[in-house]
Amino acid sequence: MYAQIYILRFPKETSDQPFIYRLVKEYDIEFNIIKADILLQREGVMIIELKGSTKTNVHSGLEYLRGLGVKTERLAARIRRDDENCFQCGACTGVCSSEALFFQRPEMNVIFDAEKCTGCGLCVPICPVRAMEVSINDEWILSEQFI
Repeated sequence: MYAQIYILRFPKETSDQPFIYRLVKEYDIEFNIIKADILLQREGVMIIELKGSTKTNVHSGLEYLRGLGVKTERLAARIRRDDENCFQCGACTGVCSSEALFFQRPEMNVIFDAEKCTGCGLCVPICPVRAMEVSINDEWILSEQFI
């Protein structure tokens, strides 16, 4: 199962379109709406987790959305690690279900693979030195402000 969290920004012309229904029906995608600000005839924003049996399902669904004028961005692109602050304790690896944070063996270095990151944010509050950060509205926020 392939799962990623996305930020969708859609123009007011699409606010009355059943695009979630089509993602499910035509692209076989499961979804979890995390947050949504949707009003008829206004621009909307939605944070949504999309799950598909393959990566292709989700990417095809995203192409469909882009064809409607919806701007898509992976939420994972908004999570980063401050390598200077990280002291490789590995606390984050215990909460990372996507295995985007993992130990590289035999060196035992903690690696952050942004491509695997789903953007769930569980690593942000768990980091004892606040090396994990999340960006909201293009402003980087330290973990203590996020929780």
